Amino acid sequence: MSLSRKRRKELKRLRSSAEDLWGDQQDVLDHASKVAREARRQLGFLTQEEVVPRVRSGYESYVRPNVDRARGFARGAGDSVERTLGSAVGSLLSIGDIANDTRVRRALQRVSPRSVVVEKKGPGVGTYLAIGAGIVAAAGVAYAVWQTFRADDELWVADDEPSTAASSSGSANGSPTPVI
Repeated sequence: MSLSRKRRKELKRLRSSAEDLWGDQQDVLDHASKVAREARRQLGFLTQEEVVPRVRSGYESYVRPNVDRARGFARGAGDSVERTLGSAVGSLLSIGDIANDTRVRRALQRVSPRSVVVEKKGPGVGTYLAIGAGIVAAAGVAYAVWQTFRADDELWVADDEPSTAASSSGSANGSPTPVI
């Protein structure tokens, strides 16, 4: 590829301009990274000097008292449940001990009448009402079955035959109409 001298000079100038631009961009990027490092370092200092103390004071003034209050409430609730369950279990055990005491058993044997026995004389009113309701229900089912399976000619209405109606209209004209 042969280029003219003028074109070669222009390309050489363009190449040198591009190299200068590339070098300038490298310098700008180097300077930007130095600025970013310094900003990060200053941000760390600011965090240590300003943010951390504010977060600590906020935690101490807002969060910690509420956590301590919740802890106290939970302890109180646990103690209350423990007392309530303990007293309930103690009462249950004491009732069991009293029921097993021989003096209590003897007293109950003296008080409870064993000679009086209530005898049941026979079926009561409830038994007769139940039998009557069963008979009424059985009669209702039997009537429903009878109504379902009976052959009743009145329930069915016969349709008029179309051939009968057609033959009567055909005879009025005087010519017979064919039945299909």
